[in-house]
Amino acid sequence: MENLRRTVAVVDDDASLRRSLGRLLNAYGFLAEEYASAEAFLARDPKTAIDCLVLDIDLSGMSGIDLQRRLKAEGTTLPVIFITALETAFVKAEAEKGGMRCLSAEAIFRSCADCGHQQGIGIVS
Repeated sequence: MENLRRTVAVVDDDASLRRSLGRLLNAYGFLAEEYASAEAFLARDPKTAIDCLVLDIDLSGMSGIDLQRRLKAEGTTLPVIFITALETAFVKAEAEKGGMRCLSAEAIFRSCADCGHQQGIGIVS
């Protein structure tokens, strides 16, 4: 029997946030694949079908923006949702170069309650 659930890959080097997003996606009926880095995502089994990518911009190693650029250069049309705690004009400009259509300054995602960082979200088609 074919699985009709959509698979969302979550790429974030913050294990706690990555796990939380994976659980949230599962609770809403999605299959979540979790990756700790852009490199880990690129090294995944190519047979793993991914329908959408939730991608942290500020990753150690290859950045989320660099991963999105690489996927785009390879012809991938995978929808990408950027998340970031570093909502600066430079980051926004770099994401817009990659085709980002929206950046929310609202607290759509929050890191741990005690650190006080609000994270933005950007959508790339």
